Amino acid sequence: MLNILISFACSALSSALMMRFVTPNIWIAMAVSAVVFAAIFMLLTRITMKKVGVLMEVAQRDMLANRTDKAIKELQNGLKYGAWQIYVKQQIYSQIGTIYYLKRDFKEAVPFLEKGFVRNWVGMAMLAITYMKKNKTSKMIETFGKAVSGNRKEPMVYAVYAFCLDRVGERSKAIEVLKKGISKTNDERLQENMNMLGAGKKMKMKGFGDMWYQFHLEKQGAIIKKQTKAMTGRRKQVLR
Repeated sequence: MLNILISFACSALSSALMMRFVTPNIWIAMAVSAVVFAAIFMLLTRITMKKVGVLMEVAQRDMLANRTDKAIKELQNGLKYGAWQIYVKQQIYSQIGTIYYLKRDFKEAVPFLEKGFVRNWVGMAMLAITYMKKNKTSKMIETFGKAVSGNRKEPMVYAVYAFCLDRVGERSKAIEVLKKGISKTNDERLQENMNMLGAGKKMKMKGFGDMWYQFHLEKQGAIIKKQTKAMTGRRKQVLR
C-alpha cells in the first residue's frame, strides 16, 4: 500500500516537473509519469519482497529444526510489511495457519487460514478440510472452489478436493472435480483416481508423496506405519 502511494507521489511529481521545465504537452508528461510510477513501484516491491523472502527462509529453518513457536513469532514480526505491499499479510497469515495446522492445533489455525492468501492452495485446502471436519460441507466446497480457481495447474488441489467430496458422500461431484483437473493438468494420478472412484473404490493418494500426509486425512495408524516402514528401509540400507 505504501509502495503504491510513494510510487504515485513520485509519478505526480515527475509529471509536474516535466510540464514546468521540459514540455507543456500533457501526453508526454503523462507517459513519463507512467514510466516513473512503474519503475518506482517495481523497485519498492522488489525490496519489500526480498525482506519477506528472508523472513520466510528463517521461519522455514526454524520449522525444520522443530522450533515452531519461534517460526510463528518470526512470521508475526513480518506482518509490518503488509503496510508496504499488498497481499503480504495474507501470505504470512497462510504460513502461520499452516504451521498451526501441521501441529494439529486446528483451533488456532482456522483464524489465520481464513485470512490467508487464496493462491496459497495448501492453506486453503487445510481450511476447507477443517470445515469438512465440522460438517460444514457448503463452506468446504466454497473454500476448495477458491483454492482451485487460484491454482488451476496444481494437480494435488483437485485430488484433495475430490478426496474430501468422496468422504462426505459426494462421489459424483468428486469425479467431476477430477475430470476438471485432468483437463487442466493432464496428470496421470488424477486419471488413476478418477478410474478408482468410477469403479466404486477409494482414492489412492500415495502417488502424491509425503506432501499428502500434511493434510492429516489419513488415520494416525497409517501414518505411523508408513514412517516405521521408511525407517526400517533406512536401517536395511545402512546394514548393507
